[in-house]
Amino acid sequence: MAQGNITRGKAAAPGEPQGVSRRNLLAGGGAVVGLAALAGAGAVGYKWARHDDRLSVQAAQRAVAAEKAAAAQATPGGEVHSFLSRPDVQPPILSVDVVRTPAGALPYVFLANKAYEGPRSIGQRGLLIAQRGGEIAWFNPIRQTQVIDFNVQTYQGKPVLTWWNGVTGGSYGSGNCYIADSTYTQIAEVKCGNGLMADMHEFNITSQDTALVDAYKPQKADMTSVGGKKNGFVAAGVVQEIDIATGDVIFEWNSLDHVPLTESMTPPANGAGSSDNPYDYFHINSIGVAWDGDLLVSARNTSAVYKIGRRDGQVKWQLGGKNSSFAMGPGTSFYYQHHARSVGNGMLTLFDDGASPQMEPQSRGIILKLDETKMTATLQQAFTSPARLVAPNQGSMQLLAGGRAFVGWGAMPYYTEFDADGSVAMNGQLPNGDQSYRAFAGEWAGYPTDKPAVALRANPAQGTAVYVSWNGATEVATWQVLAGKHPSSLAAVATLPRSGFETMIIANSTGPYFAVAGYDASGKQLGESVVERLG
Repeated sequence: MAQGNITRGKAAAPGEPQGVSRRNLLAGGGAVVGLAALAGAGAVGYKWARHDDRLSVQAAQRAVAAEKAAAAQATPGGEVHSFLSRPDVQPPILSVDVVRTPAGALPYVFLANKAYEGPRSIGQRGLLIAQRGGEIAWFNPIRQTQVIDFNVQTYQGKPVLTWWNGVTGGSYGSGNCYIADSTYTQIAEVKCGNGLMADMHEFNITSQDTALVDAYKPQKADMTSVGGKKNGFVAAGVVQEIDIATGDVIFEWNSLDHVPLTESMTPPANGAGSSDNPYDYFHINSIGVAWDGDLLVSARNTSAVYKIGRRDGQVKWQLGGKNSSFAMGPGTSFYYQHHARSVGNGMLTLFDDGASPQMEPQSRGIILKLDETKMTATLQQAFTSPARLVAPNQGSMQLLAGGRAFVGWGAMPYYTEFDADGSVAMNGQLPNGDQSYRAFAGEWAGYPTDKPAVALRANPAQGTAVYVSWNGATEVATWQVLAGKHPSSLAAVATLPRSGFETMIIANSTGPYFAVAGYDASGKQLGESVVERLG
């Protein structure tokens, strides 16, 4: 394979797509989203004056059911949440089956719901954070653009949320990458340099606080070796490593300088090779850091993973594809794969789509052991869905503690947590018509800077039904309702544990002024809503 040039220098500032502002993040109209729940939004909790007043409870239940039924009339099949306190938030409901919760199980799931316009879509698209059982923790819809590759990573020693935002067309995208802190405030925007726009497939923060991103660069090339035009156009796959703090491009690698067109397993079709439809022969879909500091680049359309020298850009070896550097042991061959990651010395995980076209009975999350001396590849473990899912594109494979795994099934609207023996510990599903490019499990503590949201309804039996939510406030354990005849003189009238994204509390008061305060498990107040008036 030919050696190419390594480009080093200052990042350019190309135009950016409609993105996510700090205001949008905090106001709920931008690009950050939490997750949909299987078990109804906000289990209903009650506080009443007399414990034997069953009629009051039943009346409140009927009122809540009628209210939610009216709000959900536009929801086909009941697959979208509706909240009285946050009517702007309408995430799809996740169906989640938690078979068991292993010790040390990660509490949250991170998805980027790729809901599309039209009848196929359910709910709003955007970034989703859910509790393990499917309950929403944070949701903030995106309306005009797409958000992809949502994850929790580490930047400057702290946990952060990361995602790509931009426009998509065909098999790649054009946009920028974003980082938000624990208050859901955007703290960084990462742009490709040298006149390129970040593609949607990868945004990976390294331990050096640099970002690994990919881009597509149409270039003229002789395509006769693959049956194309002599003066055709090819979509070169570009890797960039960017210093997040400065925006400097400190490394750039171009696939056309290293990997010939004949390595592709996807011949040009449908007129591919023109300036407006370049031949996507390589198709980068992940970039990771190898166990020795070099880079691992996954190329879907060559069905191969490449180890690239981080200093000189040379291809050190190729795993899989037409000319694998390794002898591929039983079960190690993969096709049209995604999300290659180093998980230890010589250990590699990836999502083996096995399609499209379909080359295997089903998609898999796999762990491979690579011997770089003997140049052999050995299958350590394969995780497959009992439903025998076949993902035609997308997907992710995350190795968890104790040999467990978390697999996102890409174009298929599922994610699955496996025990080390391959048995299913948890399985989640988006509504049919929605999907997430990748899916991750992780830890998260969110402290939004806005206030809890409150909606009030008169209880037909007695008192007032108070609906409260606080999008992204993961540490709230208890809600306290304050009420009074004047907005400046409120007193506590009800206290109830948080019971979902939206909690309903029956307060034995007609107010007419109400506010709600949220407290953590130690009793510390985290925030208080504005004062609302009933009626």
